[in-house]
Amino acid sequence: MSIGFDAAMESVRLLRDGIRAKNPPPDEGGPSAEDNIVMLSLVRGTRPYLERIVHQINGSYENGWYDASAVMVRRLVETLIIEVYEANGRAADIKDGNGDFLFLADLISTILADQQFNLSRAAKKALPDLKDVGDKSAHSRFYTAHRKDIEKLAPLLRNVVQELLALAKLK
Repeated sequence: MSIGFDAAMESVRLLRDGIRAKNPPPDEGGPSAEDNIVMLSLVRGTRPYLERIVHQINGSYENGWYDASAVMVRRLVETLIIEVYEANGRAADIKDGNGDFLFLADLISTILADQQFNLSRAAKKALPDLKDVGDKSAHSRFYTAHRKDIEKLAPLLRNVVQELLALAKLK
């Protein structure tokens, strides 16, 4: 019985690979099927690159690529903080002496201390946690994210994304 199953699975793999060879993913990436981690409706109509980042967060989660999802969460947070400062004419506040944007740790420290934006308690608590999972996935040789690591980020992300989008005047 398992020989028949193995042969069927091999046929399915060959069919999938043949379809993929003739129909590769779009150059800009494909849409995610679900909104498991970040609801697309939060960023729809803002910036196309924010929508693509959200599709990548959700799509990598759907496929079990949890480190990729965590790194994209980190990228979304970083991008949204930059959007906040740019929308408020204060991009210089988050740049170093060479005119480059600060690293995420410094971006978070800056926005947390910034009285103009006055983030909620939930967002203030969530930002370091979101960064931490993304950092471990991006930089730790021994850490690999698991499904539950990403799932616990979803409610934190909703609050942070909504607040930062509002502060960036995008929603």
